[in-house]
Amino acid sequence: MTIKPSLNPHKATKQLRFQIPKTPPIAATSPWNTRLRELANQSLFAEALSLYRQMLCYGVTPNAFTFPFALKSCTALSLPFAGSQLHCHVIKSGCELEPFVLTSLVSLYCKCRLVDNARKVFDESIKSTHLTVCYNALISGYVLNSLVSEGVSLFGKMREQGVEINSVTMLCLLPICVDPGYLWLGMCCHCICVKFGLDFDFSVANCLVTMYVKCGSVDYGRKLFDQVPEKGLITWNAMISGCAQNGLATHVLELYREMKTLGVCPDAVTFVGVLSSCAHLGARSVGLEVGRRIEVNGFGSNPFLNNALINMYARCGNLKKARAIFDGMPRKTVVSWTAIIGGYGIHGHGEVAVQLFDEMLKSDIRPDGTAFVSVLSACSHAGLTDKGLEYFYGMKNKYGLQPGPEHYTCMVDLLGRAGQLNEALELIESMLVEPDGAVWGALLGACKIHKNVELAELAFGKVIKLEPMNTGYYVLLSNIYSEARNLDGIMRVRMMMRERRLKKDPGYSYVELKGRVHIFMVGDRNHHQTVEIYRMLDKLENLVQELDGTKRSDQKNSEEHLNDTEVHSEKLAIAFGIINTSPGTEIVVMKNLRICGDCHLFIKLVSKIVDRQFIVRDATRFHHFKSGFCSCKDYW
Repeated sequence: MTIKPSLNPHKATKQLRFQIPKTPPIAATSPWNTRLRELANQSLFAEALSLYRQMLCYGVTPNAFTFPFALKSCTALSLPFAGSQLHCHVIKSGCELEPFVLTSLVSLYCKCRLVDNARKVFDESIKSTHLTVCYNALISGYVLNSLVSEGVSLFGKMREQGVEINSVTMLCLLPICVDPGYLWLGMCCHCICVKFGLDFDFSVANCLVTMYVKCGSVDYGRKLFDQVPEKGLITWNAMISGCAQNGLATHVLELYREMKTLGVCPDAVTFVGVLSSCAHLGARSVGLEVGRRIEVNGFGSNPFLNNALINMYARCGNLKKARAIFDGMPRKTVVSWTAIIGGYGIHGHGEVAVQLFDEMLKSDIRPDGTAFVSVLSACSHAGLTDKGLEYFYGMKNKYGLQPGPEHYTCMVDLLGRAGQLNEALELIESMLVEPDGAVWGALLGACKIHKNVELAELAFGKVIKLEPMNTGYYVLLSNIYSEARNLDGIMRVRMMMRERRLKKDPGYSYVELKGRVHIFMVGDRNHHQTVEIYRMLDKLENLVQELDGTKRSDQKNSEEHLNDTEVHSEKLAIAFGIINTSPGTEIVVMKNLRICGDCHLFIKLVSKIVDRQFIVRDATRFHHFKSGFCSCKDYW
């Protein structure tokens, strides 16, 4: 039998022929086995197989300590034919009943996608059906090949036969359960772990935490996490990554602070989770601190961290720093390009985002669905309708990518903002996939911009069937009715909210000053500088009124404003920032809801009055206010 032991194209390939010697061994087997084990453990698999050939040439008979390492080498090099020849050697040598040889054969066939062969090895051995290690190897193989029912069935047979289960058994089975559809199975496994005391095993506990958080059951995961007596870095990373993936950004930062307090040193996985949460919250100071730690710990060249840093700096308002990191990357992946394109998009620099996307295409990097979401969103924010349509139809025609609901959402938003509401509706009706709430919500938002009540009612009827508990849509329709002076419509929306016991999400804004976050709610009077803030706000309102000379109360339609007349949170944050910073200092405000027209006009005029630049991130994008103008060009 012939194999190619070397994967290095620069080395000459040697042909190896395996042959069981017919003469008695003339050398001891142990030294060969020792060297074979060393090569396999050092991942020098081709060299290990070459050594095995030499064993045979020297007349050394392989034994039960030889085959596991030779089989491991075939597995690592994906050589199923060579592995099957070794299987023949195993049988001729009389080692087929040895537990470690059996498990090595099962693993070889499973990892080479020959699961039926692995099952034959298992079933034909009189010993394997009574050995935990053999069950573990085959269960792991089934899971690896996505044969869930077979893996679960084998585990059931294992329990019926009374074969002892151990932590490895659970570690083989639990990866199935990270799919939310198999959470029930994971909870059953958890019960078994508790019954047999396996939940105290460090690796099993980590796997269970990961399972719960990936299935969205973060509370269960956190409870289990808190019960782990000695948490290692892997445990912390499992919880931090899980919270980040479930959008629980504040939980991530709390865990990170606790982790630092306990002296646990973070790694690259930790930093990725923390940076994504900083980007979500706009937590600039924590993001900057993490950026410094990345450099100190020598992770500056890690591409995953650089991608996360680009995203974090862009979403925290520092687009210049994000671009510097991007430009400094020696090798840029589609994720890197997507991050910087998305950054320019949310800052309203659609032309730059489009330019970068075209550069990416010229550099022979194939865009994926996420890259198209970023560039389509950028086109929408900047009003680049024709370019957005070109990219959208090019997805399938040029790249064979089927647009998903997220792409249609961008296109409906793009067409809607451009006033092409009928075209947006036609696009929705032509969708090959079922439109989700975000698609109809985009049309509803466009109806607000263009004051189309009839189409808004249609979109609202569709969206609340899909997301009946999303208060934002109710508030949006109420605002549309308010602008149309439709009091009956406003009352109907309020009655629907009352019947469904829905409450508006409270609006809030925050500013970071000297490492401390100052949060303001609507009409907030709890800050220790409340008197100074409202005095400054009154002064600014008077100056704005003199400069503008128009009534702005009609524009007070936002998610913060249904029936209140209290001061919106972003105004309080702006006034606080002016009081506590020196003239000319840039002020960055993070806001959880969409900025209303009144506040948008107010901040524009204040930027001219006090000669400051204000950067406000709302629920959809960044607004850069300077000299009486906004980067969104009043298009948001």
